[in-house]
Amino acid sequence: MSHLSGIRNLGLAVLSLAMLAGCALPVDEDEPQVAMGDFSLGHNIVISDDPELGPFSRTATDEEWVASLTAAIDKRLGGYDGDKLYNLGITVEAYALALPGVPVVFTPKSALVINVLVWDDAAQKRLNPEVKQLAVFESVSGDTLISSGLTQSREEQMANLSRNAAKAVQDYLLKNPEWFGLPPLEAGSAVAEPATVNIDEVLNSPVESAPVEVRPLDSTVPEAAPPAN
Repeated sequence: MSHLSGIRNLGLAVLSLAMLAGCALPVDEDEPQVAMGDFSLGHNIVISDDPELGPFSRTATDEEWVASLTAAIDKRLGGYDGDKLYNLGITVEAYALALPGVPVVFTPKSALVINVLVWDDAAQKRLNPEVKQLAVFESVSGDTLISSGLTQSREEQMANLSRNAAKAVQDYLLKNPEWFGLPPLEAGSAVAEPATVNIDEVLNSPVESAPVEVRPLDSTVPEAAPPAN
């Protein structure tokens, strides 16, 4: 099995459980901006190339995922005006957009798995030696508590997941403040840190109702980003 197949199988394993677990990553778009040092968003590169489709899922095109995630990243991170440019490379690895189910008996949930790479534009240096793989789930609300497949359109589900993915990317960046000229995190920091998941344990134990993060094995994101002009 290739590394790419392995990554996508990891994503699907998480998706299969997440769709029934109802995990969610809160999105605090209305909160004041969090300090991000000298961060300013340079290239916002999103790639979707036939990602794996989770079970019981609606489908979306690569172009739709690129547009949805690009807009969400721009909205969350594009407002920072620090002194240095940082480029983001994101690929869509797997997703599930819940189909209508049967309340109580079967209420599938939506989920998205992405890979993330970060570059210092001026130094032309990749900051995370290994690709970061994140899994995010639809936010719990009155529209998704039963199943978003029953209450939301495909476009609304994608927007929900994209907002949560953008928040997860920001949380990942904030766990590495030294990249942006900020002091390293101290013990007991309040920055949200998703749980690290061992796939074997996930498959053989009850799923926790918390956002999860999958340890990366490989990257499908381009190895270099062009300088931002």
